Amino acid sequence: MDTGNIAFILICSGMVFLMTPALAFFYGGLERRKNILNTMMMVICTMGLASVLWVALGYTLSFSGTGSFIGNLDKVFFNHVSMSEGEGIPEGLFAAFQMMFALITTAIITGSVVGRMRFSAIFLFIGFWLVFVYFPMAHMVWGGGFLDAIGSIDFAGGNVVHISSGISGLVLAIVVGKRREFHQNEYRPHNIPFVVLGAGLLWFGWFGFNAGSALAADGLAIHALMTTNTAAASAMLSWMLIEKIVVGKPTIVGACTGAVVGLVAITPGAGFVSLWSSFIIGALVSPFCYFFISVIKHRLGLDDALDAFGCHGVGGIFGGLMTGIFADPAVGGHSGLLYGGVDLFIAQAESIVFTILFAGILSFVIITLIKWVMPIRVSQQEEAVGMDRIEHDETAYPTFMGLDS
Repeated sequence: MDTGNIAFILICSGMVFLMTPALAFFYGGLERRKNILNTMMMVICTMGLASVLWVALGYTLSFSGTGSFIGNLDKVFFNHVSMSEGEGIPEGLFAAFQMMFALITTAIITGSVVGRMRFSAIFLFIGFWLVFVYFPMAHMVWGGGFLDAIGSIDFAGGNVVHISSGISGLVLAIVVGKRREFHQNEYRPHNIPFVVLGAGLLWFGWFGFNAGSALAADGLAIHALMTTNTAAASAMLSWMLIEKIVVGKPTIVGACTGAVVGLVAITPGAGFVSLWSSFIIGALVSPFCYFFISVIKHRLGLDDALDAFGCHGVGGIFGGLMTGIFADPAVGGHSGLLYGGVDLFIAQAESIVFTILFAGILSFVIITLIKWVMPIRVSQQEEAVGMDRIEHDETAYPTFMGLDS
């Protein structure tokens, strides 16, 4: 075991863990003040629920066995998982690093349904979603399963993390229904400094997310760090330029959103594409996400409250396709369309379609079954009062009680 690699992945695990509370600030700042605690709670609860399920079932279902769609139960509760031996790093450390991905993935989903979904319902949904969607997806992509077998590649979670959570959030938003004042009032972020804090910590944590996926403190990790930062920076500037052209002024919320979609887009290819192509991926993802969020979403009447699908779903799909185009054999050993790799591009497209169908259909089944046994959203009157008071009997800003904003 290389102690340098072990230390590196230990640090990266902590950085990825930080992304979940970072997302709580990002989402919380974007939501209305009467719902901030509920919004943050839906994110924070994944740190407990996903951690317990990962140790009990998640790791073994994701990374044991040779099945095409799911692992076996050989490593339930980390049975036979060594804390001192493994391939390059101890297996226990690899399992811990991967556990952090489960936390942030489930947290992303919640942004689609803030402001109206009961906490008990989303909590139950997350538990079942991890078992029936996330663990199989992790196995199919990283555990030697179906999507790996067809030749698709996903360096740090384009399919597993972003597309699966984005499409599942969209399905949830449709099933739960629109917010009480959707299309009547304009929803504005209530605490923009929280958004900036959350975005900054997400950007920081993403270095652990992508560079750590090299699983060693080596040149590939450095390359992934550089492509990650470059794509985020390029996407931020691109989003600011779009706002300047379209609305006349760049906004800090827009700049932060641009950085996040750049980080999403580079995730599947961070260790496969060249550094120069990360400029292009970052610059082009912002127009795609901006157009979906500002035009398509409204025309379709989708109440994806905090744009979980608009950022993570659309950005993840874009990033997966760009990986199929720009994958450089000199970087990660895979040839994208630009280098004659037609098969890789086709495999990327097939994996994206499969992920959308798999996560979307199972998410619909899970939330429909939950809807049969319990109410999944609050009443109109409760929604007007605010989720913090109704769901948790807490108030973030007591002096603002009674203000519907």
